[in-house]
Amino acid sequence: MRSKNTTLDTGGIPTRPSGPPHVNAVMGVREWGLILILSVIWGGSFFFVGVAVKEMTPLTIVLCRVGFASMILLTVVRLTGRKIPTSAGVWGSFFVLGALNNLIPFSLIVWGQTHIDSSLAAILNATTPIFSVVLAHLLTREERLTANRMAGVLVGWVGVAVLIGIESLGGFGIQVLGQLAVVVASLSYACAAIYGRRFKAMDPVVVSAGMLCGSTVMMLPMALIVEQPWHLAPGAATWAALFGLSAVSTSLAYIIYFRVLAVAGATNILLVTFLIPASAIFLGVMVLGERPGWNAFAGMALIFLGLIAIDGRLVKGFRWQKNK
Repeated sequence: MRSKNTTLDTGGIPTRPSGPPHVNAVMGVREWGLILILSVIWGGSFFFVGVAVKEMTPLTIVLCRVGFASMILLTVVRLTGRKIPTSAGVWGSFFVLGALNNLIPFSLIVWGQTHIDSSLAAILNATTPIFSVVLAHLLTREERLTANRMAGVLVGWVGVAVLIGIESLGGFGIQVLGQLAVVVASLSYACAAIYGRRFKAMDPVVVSAGMLCGSTVMMLPMALIVEQPWHLAPGAATWAALFGLSAVSTSLAYIIYFRVLAVAGATNILLVTFLIPASAIFLGVMVLGERPGWNAFAGMALIFLGLIAIDGRLVKGFRWQKNK
């Protein structure tokens, strides 16, 4: 017998829970660790896209990314004995999530990176949590906007700008469309994080596979009609970049993403956009032998201050000590 306060569709996704879903506004060590890993994985996606755009067109890159990633995750689903839902309603939700989290932002960011440099794209991408805290406040019951969250997001955004360097903003008035594309992509990511919470009761591997299958179905006619990719001749480096983009920065990344999203909420998961530039500097030092300047360390310090404010533990501790 089904409770009158709970409605389950045939795919097993709760559509009307009997009480507010539990979300940890304050993340634990495990969630923070997964967000750090995710930042490194997604930080590498900027590099992979930068390699691929030299020989391939934007929609084709996105098609390869989601297509290869969907095949990888479907293989994982098959080998591990997981089940893909058959409900038309669940698949409709997969398609919506695929549009918000893949088709729209991937296409806009890849296209934007053909007109602006990756550092400016990273700054603009860091607007995602700003959209998220406002949308989560308006559209959810459990992720309310607080003063420390808003302050933390703003401080973190300033930190990203300092980390990347003010000089990267020199062309702000020239490639307006490229910049606008990345901002709209950030808004789409924020919407996807909120929409994706309806899948919190479902296996993250299954959600990722379903979402990417939906994205592939939508991207295929767009890429074939608009760009005619059979005329392209990518080299080995491009194919290697596409593999890294799909296997690591998409397949693995989304399994981690949905795991953290289910327990930490839309606002917390999008903190990863602040850490992506920091992880890029780390990878540059370890792999390429780069020497970051003072702005890198100042930017990372501001980013961490922003994360501390949004996380809230030290803020609450300070208030408790003050009121003792």
